[in-house]
Amino acid sequence: QTMQFTCKAGLGKSTLINSLFLTELPPMDNQGAFQLVQKTMQIEQSKVVVNEDSVQLTLTIVDTPGFGDAVDNSDCWQPVINYIDNKFEDFLNSESRVNRRRMPDSRVHCCLYLISPSGHGLQPLDVEFMKRLHDKVTIIPLIAKGDTFTPEECQQVKKQIIQDIQAHKIKIYEFPDAGQHEGRKLKIKVEESMPLAVVCSNMEVAIDGKKVRGRQYPWGVAEVANGEHCAFSVLRKILIRTHMQDLKGITNSIHYENYRTKKLAALTCNGVGGANAKEELNKCPLAHMEAERNEHVLRLKKMESEMQQVFEMKVREKKQKLKDSELELERHHAQMKKSLVTQYQELEEKRQQFEQEKQAWQRLQAYRLMEKNKRRGKVF
Repeated sequence: QTMQFTCKAGLGKSTLINSLFLTELPPMDNQGAFQLVQKTMQIEQSKVVVNEDSVQLTLTIVDTPGFGDAVDNSDCWQPVINYIDNKFEDFLNSESRVNRRRMPDSRVHCCLYLISPSGHGLQPLDVEFMKRLHDKVTIIPLIAKGDTFTPEECQQVKKQIIQDIQAHKIKIYEFPDAGQHEGRKLKIKVEESMPLAVVCSNMEVAIDGKKVRGRQYPWGVAEVANGEHCAFSVLRKILIRTHMQDLKGITNSIHYENYRTKKLAALTCNGVGGANAKEELNKCPLAHMEAERNEHVLRLKKMESEMQQVFEMKVREKKQKLKDSELELERHHAQMKKSLVTQYQELEEKRQQFEQEKQAWQRLQAYRLMEKNKRRGKVF
């Protein structure tokens, strides 16, 4: 979940963040008015890991240091609007890809706006800022430094702020209906406490031997987590425990859908004419989808061509291998044939020699027989 904290300097925004998430954000560098003005309208983002009931939550904190501190605060909300729109744009681009992977949700799910405890309701800058952002992000108004009022004064200030919000038609977070009895009690309690008055402190004070976060005064201690002193515990429960998914659901189903609808409508209605329109067309989701599709088609064609080349190369290698094998077999066959012919000739020569020797032996035997018969007087 991503939370944005916005207020003028000196209202305890950093202390509120540190108290909510039990962490220590690095202090903002303050070395003079020039540097402070130079830092106006910067957006700072940090990650906070919160362990709640053995569940580890990773929260993104968006800070707006220097908001409303310039002499001329015209359009001082524009960097905040640009930041929110950029996160919507990033999510839309991820959602519009052909090959969708896991999409990290960096959209801003709520804006905690701290109101100065002046006692005079909303200031013009408060009104203008919330009117500019209430259609882009869920706003939860808070009264800073709630311990500067008596209980009666605090109720009067809340009443005045609610009247100003209704008069200027500013949309703030509406808590959903809860089915359980405890949820209904929390809903009634929160609605009666809006805007929530908070007390924050980075210091720990000892009460009855127990250390708690709070502020020490001569007349007593204002405890941060004491529901009778301020609404800090209710705010923390809303943000981390009970309404986190509801805030994310509102962001996705309302604010993001409004942004997406306007973006697609602008594409449909203003998609022609001029270089600016062409540039806008190149940035629109449908153009991204078409570009992704074309890129995917080209990638498939390239893969098909490469596979065809590999296949043809393998076929050529196989043919060459078969041809080499055939030549080797022919060469071996010729050698074997030549060897057989040589052996046949040798055998034929030996056979002829044998026949000659046989005939010579037969003649010799016949001659000897004839000589023997002559000696015996038997001449045929």
